[in-house]
Amino acid sequence: MEREKLRTYVNQYCVLRDVQFAAYEMYARKHGLTAKELFVLDIIWFAPEGCLQSEICRRLSATKQTISAIIKKFLKQGYVTLTESETDRRNKIVRFTDAGREYVKNIIPPAAAAEIEAMGELSEEEIARLVQLTDVFSHYMKEKFDEIKVR
Repeated sequence: MEREKLRTYVNQYCVLRDVQFAAYEMYARKHGLTAKELFVLDIIWFAPEGCLQSEICRRLSATKQTISAIIKKFLKQGYVTLTESETDRRNKIVRFTDAGREYVKNIIPPAAAAEIEAMGELSEEEIARLVQLTDVFSHYMKEKFDEIKVR
């Protein structure tokens, strides 16, 4: 396919990606959060036994410093606890406190329900295609960005 046509498709895709991210960002702002903070809360919410800080970093492709700052904010607010991992003492397990669960129950479950309802508007075939194509495209995007030489 010619480069100009590909550029048009990339632009269309980027607009759609931006619309999705803006939906998360606007929802997060309604709750006094950033999108990244919202995503951290989401990951912890769906890990009832807690999750490793390193797992949050990996899932969000975020630095340890970024996630540590977010966790520290929630720690100060009394929403999470940190405990050492039994297998790696340098890694911390993040869990909600009772106050954290109470705070987050009005944020994450409605957002998760909205995602499910939006996905539910698609047919099963469309969902499978969307997930499959997004997986392939994401793989190629990561691969191509990793190939860029930094000067």
